[in-house]
Amino acid sequence: MKLKTPLLFFLFLCFAQSGISQTKTNIKQDSNNAFITSDGVPLFLKVSGKGEVCIFVHGGPGAWSKSFEEFGGNVLEDKLTMYYFDQRGCGRSGSPTDNNYGMDRMIDDIEEIRAHLKTDKVFVIGHSFGGILATKYAEKYPEHVKGLILLNATLDINDSLLNQIAFMGKTLGKDFPVKDKGSILNTFFEAKQQIKKANLDYKILSDNKTTVEKLDSIDNSEKRNSSFAQHALSGPLYFSDFTKETASIKVPTLVISGTKDNNIGPEHYRLFKFPNQEVTIIDGGHILYYEQNKEFKNAIQNFVQKVR
Repeated sequence: MKLKTPLLFFLFLCFAQSGISQTKTNIKQDSNNAFITSDGVPLFLKVSGKGEVCIFVHGGPGAWSKSFEEFGGNVLEDKLTMYYFDQRGCGRSGSPTDNNYGMDRMIDDIEEIRAHLKTDKVFVIGHSFGGILATKYAEKYPEHVKGLILLNATLDINDSLLNQIAFMGKTLGKDFPVKDKGSILNTFFEAKQQIKKANLDYKILSDNKTTVEKLDSIDNSEKRNSSFAQHALSGPLYFSDFTKETASIKVPTLVISGTKDNNIGPEHYRLFKFPNQEVTIIDGGHILYYEQNKEFKNAIQNFVQKVR
């Protein structure tokens, strides 16, 4: 599956929080917040909080951790030591010279951060597209995962795109038929153009337009690297159905889903089959960490307390 760059960004906007102002160059590196990977890529890494260690894996592909941290996610810091990092080719991080954005490399970045912490086991939170990376990390390194937390996470991009197509059709009062799996993207692009033209695309993330505008203000606060967004979806790898692998991942897992999450799909979580999972359903959309901050915080802290 080969996508042209403009279409890649169109898709990226749906799984990132918003992401209107991105760039591939001139990203300033703060030496006080930099972690260098084994292949020489500087990753933005910020540590804040107290308690059990938790690594946050942001969405996108191509978003960053700043939105989550500053828009409500930092309430977890009173009970968790939060490690916010921007993935390679994302946000305030650098890009690999060899364009290595393969799955193993992406999850090994997480493992190298964990090893750097000298912490044997950590909690991992994956938001949105970040759920794929967090889940694959738990699959490859279960001995280092105390608990996996999937927050408004997709594990099958195609299924989530089908949900978005259906929601956009309902919102616009139009029918966007999907003939087969190969036509999902084209149909999605057509629907997305129309809902954006109607100025209703914010509804994919939240019922509240002001909430999305506030999120945009954070995402537009500085230039961001978007290299991963341009490479991640140029092939079939990240379009795989990762829900099929969940049945073999035995780490304690918390799944948090929003009743109105029209980005991922309010029923998407039903595809997850983790043997040791619990599910928390919260009334809200894709930005539960802001929309329903108290419920979001309680769900995660109660889970951490159980598996500690």
